[in-house]
Amino acid sequence: MEHAIQKADILIEALPYIQAFNGKMVLIKLGGSAMKKESVMLGVLEDIVFLKAVGIMPILVHGGGPHINEELAKAQKKSSFIKGHRVTDRETLDIVVKVTTEISRLIATAIEKYGGKATCLCDLETPAVEAEKLIFNNAGPDEDLGFVGKVSRIDTKIVREICDSGSIPVIAPIAKGRDEKVFNINADSVASIVAQSLIVEKLVLLSDTHGIMTEPGNEDSFASTLHEKEIESLIQKKVITEGMLPKVNACISVLLKGVKKAHIIDGRIPHSLLLEIFTVKGVGTQVLV
Repeated sequence: MEHAIQKADILIEALPYIQAFNGKMVLIKLGGSAMKKESVMLGVLEDIVFLKAVGIMPILVHGGGPHINEELAKAQKKSSFIKGHRVTDRETLDIVVKVTTEISRLIATAIEKYGGKATCLCDLETPAVEAEKLIFNNAGPDEDLGFVGKVSRIDTKIVREICDSGSIPVIAPIAKGRDEKVFNINADSVASIVAQSLIVEKLVLLSDTHGIMTEPGNEDSFASTLHEKEIESLIQKKVITEGMLPKVNACISVLLKGVKKAHIIDGRIPHSLLLEIFTVKGVGTQVLV
């Protein structure tokens, strides 16, 4: 009986959050090693179906880094990254499109297995996302990323209609430009632009890190909350580097555009998504401006 009462207490703790988020959009970006291990990814998708079942409108943006790395290794292709973005030639692009499209469909199948509905937005013929080539400001000759893009437009009407229909939008980080070229886009950047365009209630970036550490390699230096100026300092000190850069930039961008909350959490922790949304303390790092 005591165990049953404890379960009831947990549900009561979640009640105000369920009420607060009812009918609100929450954007979840799934990436990193949280996608590599099937049991971990399925656990996250089950959490997302739970969110939908209690009246929240989840939108899922996914990456595919570990799977893309595996396919590139099979093709004996080496990857290089500039400022957290994968340099993408034609052969790499073909692999990225193939892998991310397959992942979208696997995610949709898993969501339906748990009793939810999902709509893949990876069809390049009827895109919800449009892109243009990403060029860094003051880029040097060695900083051409190839077929790497940035989001130029989001069809928010399509995404809203999918949410309103009872389905979960599943968005892959690939898109066409106006010239019909296909681009590989950093998934954190896609998540940021979609969240800004829809002004979602919360952005949650699920990855394979326990949030942000203020000392490289020291897990005890994990920060539960960081402000924009603190993040800028950590970037200057090169504490925040590589793949974490697009994540913190995504969080800051959405907050400046009206999104209320942005978090980076470890997707490998069982039910980390539910812990973040439905408990007082939450998990991971909350980013503030």
